[in-house]
Amino acid sequence: MAYPSKLLQPHEEIVLDLYPHWKYLFGPTVVLVGGIVIGFAALSWDRPVQVVLGLLVLVALGWFLRRFVLWRTTNFVLTTDRCIYRSGVLVASGVEIPLERINTVFFQQTLFERLLGAGDLAIESGGETGKEFFQDIRDPPAVQHEIYAQMEENENRKYDRIGREAAEGARAHGGTTVHTGPLSVAEQLEKLAELHERGRLTDEEFDDQKARLLA
Repeated sequence: MAYPSKLLQPHEEIVLDLYPHWKYLFGPTVVLVGGIVIGFAALSWDRPVQVVLGLLVLVALGWFLRRFVLWRTTNFVLTTDRCIYRSGVLVASGVEIPLERINTVFFQQTLFERLLGAGDLAIESGGETGKEFFQDIRDPPAVQHEIYAQMEENENRKYDRIGREAAEGARAHGGTTVHTGPLSVAEQLEKLAELHERGRLTDEEFDDQKARLLA
């Protein structure tokens, strides 16, 4: 199922909404097809053998249906603000990682997975768990690239917001200075300090932006 749009934040947009790669269904599909073929071949065999093979086919069918339902209810979602992973129907689980907390994105592919366009993804973040692993991701190098691209866009939007708030603060305090070009580093540091003192930036956001400016 697609990720519900009603769960998005205001102005948040979905960039990627991916089911697991079809490799996730490969094992159950092979077993089910093999069981059906053997089952047809066993129609002329003894009755007890037919019963046993019939039960095996039912078990293979149940395994396939279970995996198919999990496949349809598992989503790796990238939005303009966060990464989201949801899985399950009756017993659901999920994780959300804000883009500003992501430090590094890793991916791993075997030779067989490279041929199929599948692989595993790991996201290292500043959250409590530190690193989250996601299996059977479609085209993980492209997903990694898109995550970094959205992180950069998210950072640019944050700078734009800081600039707008700084300008609004200056107007609110009767400021008359008009800038015809970008603010200098010293001026940006001054605006950051002002926003921090007014409670518009958290300590973590202030330290992060200050470090980026000084770098």
